[in-house]
Amino acid sequence: MSSLEELMEKARMLHAEGHPTGQIADELSLSTDTITWMLTQGKNTASAPKDVHIDWTVVSSDATLLSGIASMMMVNFENNCDEDEEIEAVVGVDAAGIPLGTLMAAEHGLNLAIYHPSKHNADTNCGSISGNFSKVTGKRCLIVDDCITTGNTLAEIVTYLRRHKAHPAGICVLFDKRGVREIEGVPVYPLFSVKRID
Repeated sequence: MSSLEELMEKARMLHAEGHPTGQIADELSLSTDTITWMLTQGKNTASAPKDVHIDWTVVSSDATLLSGIASMMMVNFENNCDEDEEIEAVVGVDAAGIPLGTLMAAEHGLNLAIYHPSKHNADTNCGSISGNFSKVTGKRCLIVDDCITTGNTLAEIVTYLRRHKAHPAGICVLFDKRGVREIEGVPVYPLFSVKRID
């Protein structure tokens, strides 16, 4: 079985379990366009969207390795951020940004907020900050996620934070598949940039 066939099978399995397309995309570190193609077109029909799958489960499934990556992400932010003002809250993006954000917040004594993107909410198609964690109003926030695929989710979060009177000061990601320096005027701090060569 090819890796594409394996990804398609996993996408179909997650879909059969009731996961929305956006959540499947996050789970497989692929764009929603790629997941939609996998679920509706298949390997032998229209050409697949250009995308890159990143399997980082060796790190994401090991708390010690995950903690090391979270530390590196924060050091990268601190070494490259031009602003002197302190971060007050880390905003972990559901799902992979939550453990990374939690570890970063814990290591630096910061508040932790959790953002649930609209693509995970099929009922209202609206993103939100969890009421069970830190509020963001009036706080300088660092957004944390595992991967920039299209940038749409991170743009949504920046808009949400500004609408709720928070200041998004930076976006930390493990992988940047787009090669962006900023999203909606907020600087991006990737550990790794992934480039597709066609």
